[in-house]
Amino acid sequence: MIRWLAGRIVTMMLTLLVISALIFIIIQLPPGDYLTSYIAEIQAQGEKVTADKIAFLREQYGLDKPLWQQYLLWVTGLLHGDLGYSFEYNQPVADVVGERMPLTLLLNAATVVFVYLVSFPIGIYSATHQYSWSDHGLSFLGFLGLATPNFLLALILLYLANVWFGTSIGGLMGPEYIDAPWTLAKVGSVLSHLWVPVLVIGTAGTAGMIRRLRANLLDELNRQYVVTARAKGLSERRLLFKYPLRMALNPFIADLGSILPQIVSGSVIISAVMSLPTTGPMLLSSLRSQDMYLAGSFLMFLAVLTVVGMFVSDLLLAALDPRIRLGVRAAR
Repeated sequence: MIRWLAGRIVTMMLTLLVISALIFIIIQLPPGDYLTSYIAEIQAQGEKVTADKIAFLREQYGLDKPLWQQYLLWVTGLLHGDLGYSFEYNQPVADVVGERMPLTLLLNAATVVFVYLVSFPIGIYSATHQYSWSDHGLSFLGFLGLATPNFLLALILLYLANVWFGTSIGGLMGPEYIDAPWTLAKVGSVLSHLWVPVLVIGTAGTAGMIRRLRANLLDELNRQYVVTARAKGLSERRLLFKYPLRMALNPFIADLGSILPQIVSGSVIISAVMSLPTTGPMLLSSLRSQDMYLAGSFLMFLAVLTVVGMFVSDLLLAALDPRIRLGVRAAR
């Protein structure tokens, strides 16, 4: 097992190294760079930019170096915890991201909890009551959640929250708490605003997970070992939770590697629509302005979430499913 874990960690490091190179290449593919956009903005304001000033700015931002050298400086900085310097904000990336990261993590963690708490019982109930009116109704709601665009649902819920509960439109807290220190009143304001984006972002993931759990559980309930256990007099409740549900939980655990980056990337558009003070709008802005270190740090964060999530899900799957444990031992 130790050799298997060591091999997986080495594979993770190599994967992140390749991803970092791809991210840097993709960011550099559009013509020009941040300085090009910055000079165009200065010229649009009627200010002339001389060749000496352009050379000075290019040297100041480190854009006069070859691309491979810029990449090595960025990667070595990442290994030391230095995310680089944001051209757009004139601050280190860590300082720019650090201001919005706590609310971003709170929003994403609440969304993950919402997805699992809602999809788990509904998926089980829908599978054990197949073709009933409740099953058809829950299936209809699931398809509706998959088909409804998130931004449209966000606008509808913002209006309803404002009309029914008096919640201010946009943001994760009331306007009077934006620059105020953290108090119980500010925490309550955040919680009163949090349910709208959590519901919007988690709807599609919840609907998709319900359908997968229902399909997997129905497949397990029709297997021969379930029929044999039922014939031996095992109660339906004990039979369900001891055998088929454990096998049907595999997609739940396997989705850990993808649900975190999907929620983070999916919340980008919703954050822009709902004016949320998270890292989503900042990512869009950095991509438009070609602020390569800020955009690259965001994309590397998503890559780390994916790789680490896959690693954790593999460990949990091995603990949950004995067939996977046997496969690991055979590989050793």
